[in-house]
Amino acid sequence: MEWSACVDEYEKLVIRMTTPRVVIDNAVCPTSTVVKVDSARKHGILLEAVQVLTDLNLSIKKAYVSADGRWFMDVFHVTDLNGNKLTDESVINYIEQNFPPSSLALQSLGSVHYGQPNDFSGSTALELTGTDRIGLLSEVFAVLSDLQCSVADAKVWTHNGRIASLIHVKDSNSGARIEDVQLISVIEARLRNVLKGDNDIRSAKTSVSMAVTHTERRLHQMMFADRDYERKPILESVTTNSPVVVTVQNWVERGYSVVNVQAKDRTKLLFDVVCTLTDMGYIVFHATVNTIGDRGYLEFYIRHQDGTPISSEAERQRVILCLEAAVKRRASEGVRLELSTSDRQGLLADVTRTFRENGLNVTRAEVSTMKETAQNVFYVTDVMGKPADGKIIESVREKIGLSYLRVKELPSLVYHKEGGERDEQAVGMAGTVLLSLGSMVRKNLYNLGLIRSYS
Repeated sequence: MEWSACVDEYEKLVIRMTTPRVVIDNAVCPTSTVVKVDSARKHGILLEAVQVLTDLNLSIKKAYVSADGRWFMDVFHVTDLNGNKLTDESVINYIEQNFPPSSLALQSLGSVHYGQPNDFSGSTALELTGTDRIGLLSEVFAVLSDLQCSVADAKVWTHNGRIASLIHVKDSNSGARIEDVQLISVIEARLRNVLKGDNDIRSAKTSVSMAVTHTERRLHQMMFADRDYERKPILESVTTNSPVVVTVQNWVERGYSVVNVQAKDRTKLLFDVVCTLTDMGYIVFHATVNTIGDRGYLEFYIRHQDGTPISSEAERQRVILCLEAAVKRRASEGVRLELSTSDRQGLLADVTRTFRENGLNVTRAEVSTMKETAQNVFYVTDVMGKPADGKIIESVREKIGLSYLRVKELPSLVYHKEGGERDEQAVGMAGTVLLSLGSMVRKNLYNLGLIRSYS
């Protein structure tokens, strides 16, 4: 590290002590790359570490976290999306040299495979929340197209009958960010009217976001503020993935609240949970992550920022509901459709209108534009939240273009008994396995010397 002449020795020492040290080892584990992070402890440091890895679309197979005292030590076992160790030197160098996360550094990777983000500095960010309904997304994009707004990037989540979206737009004529105050007011008003529909006068919200926030973290914050975790879903989807099991118990002797999460393993599962715990004001002192088959097992030892554990049954239930919601918001309900074609004004309005006219409901969407090419992902179900009919999917593909719109994923099998009832016995067994794993993890922490007792 090169130092400026005005930096004295004490400042150098402080910088060295507070700058995270990252070591990447491809030799110690035969199946994954091991990433070790050491740093002075601060609130949110675990989220920053996880964000670096998940923004690169890396899969975290195992993790061990210890942050007692004033030091943070973390070990991640990661692979790429194909389950292989990391071999791309640009990715390895980025992880080693650019912690905490830097969006500019990530853009310099220049690799779509590793989830390169767009530069949003030249766009205007719109935040939308409201009641979800069939065809809502097509109405939103139609308004933007009518107001000569081109969509540079957008992410849309739906959960429990609510929708949250962060949309980056530009002036379609000049390609510049929209700064006209009157035009922004018109955009907000028209989108708010669309979101209100006939029955969402109070909770529909639109705003221009000035803060620079991680997109997916912001979506979690928006849905949390909208209290989606308290609402009942309008439509019960039968394509739901395996159940999410969350337990919260107090370890009175050690002053921790122990949070266990069991869910279907997927990319960014750890990010979603850690993001929610962080934004709820909890500090993670110890954590373990493990995957067995297609299931992810996560355990966290947490306290409030004042050092106290969860103090009431109401708070315990709130944590459970919020973590269940955090996991389910990104659940891939429905058929995954990928659209890749030349971008043009009104493209999204036309595509989503075609979905609506053919009875397809968009449950999640990721929209991006790279070098005049639209790279969009949509998850769709029928109007009842059930798997969309294959013939309808093919009809939609023919209308949009078979070579442009491709089917990439089909919904997983239903985790239900006959008659549509959830298999509560299986859920109970899952919870038992989770609690047993928690006991095993406490024993491992004891053997590693990270805690004094696991009884």
